Amino acid sequence: TKAQKKDGKKRKRSCKESYSVYVYKVLNQVHQDTGILSKAMGITNSFVNDIFERVAGEASRLAHYNKCWTITSREIQTAVCLLLPGELAKHTVSEGTKAVTKYTCSK
Repeated sequence: TKAQKKDGKKRKRSCKESYSVYVYKVLNQVHQDTGILSKAMGITNSFVNDIFERVAGEASRLAHYNKCWTITSREIQTAVCLLLPGELAKHTVSEGTKAVTKYTCSK
């Protein structure tokens, strides 16, 4: 959507990116009749951004240590295993592998 400026020219409204749509889709898959407050969605969005930044930073460091210029799935998996505790890391890696396989097969 466009917002009106004082001098009559139109300008684009800044679009704030978030994971709200995806969080809501996953919530509906698990609990169809459950909603989420906007404050809780904001907290969830901050959490996802934080985890994403941590994994990306750790993967970047791992690639740098190995004198690689590309972050591959191996660096991502290792970063996840280093950042998340035990069982949570295992589930995350298996779900990530499943998602990548599904995406690759759909192409």
